Amino acid sequence: MADEIRRNMALFPIGIVMKLTDLTARQIRYYEQHELIVPARTAGNQRLFSFNDVERLLEIKSLIEKGVNIAGIKQVMNPVSKESDDATIVSEQSEVKRRELSDAQLHRMLKQQLLEKRPGGQASMIQGQLTRFLNKR
Repeated sequence: MADEIRRNMALFPIGIVMKLTDLTARQIRYYEQHELIVPARTAGNQRLFSFNDVERLLEIKSLIEKGVNIAGIKQVMNPVSKESDDATIVSEQSEVKRRELSDAQLHRMLKQQLLEKRPGGQASMIQGQLTRFLNKR
C-alpha cells in the first residue's frame, strides 16, 4: 500500500514531465482535458504529476505513435477521476516533502522507481523510455 501511495504522490511540475515524456505542455493539458490523467493542483493552481501520471502519459504517447486516436485510447485506458485511487494526491506531508526535494533527489527517486519490478515480477513496459531520461544527465 505504501508503494502505491508513493507512486501517486504529486512530485513533478509540468516542465519536468515534458522532459520525461517528450510531450508538449499542450499535449499534456489535452490529455488532462480528456480525463486520461488527473494531476494534482497546488494552492497556486500549478499542476503536479506523480510517477503514475508520467507512466500513463508514456503509455498514451506509445498508443498515439501506433496510430490509436483519443477515442481508442479512452477505450483502452480507463478515464481517471479525482476521486479514484489512480488520481495524484497532494497531502500536507507530500507537499512539504516535495518542496524539500532537489532535482537530484527527484532524479534518484525516478531511478529507484525504474529499477523496481511491478507487482507480479514484471518490469514496466515504460521503463526503457524513462531510462532514456536518466541517461541524459
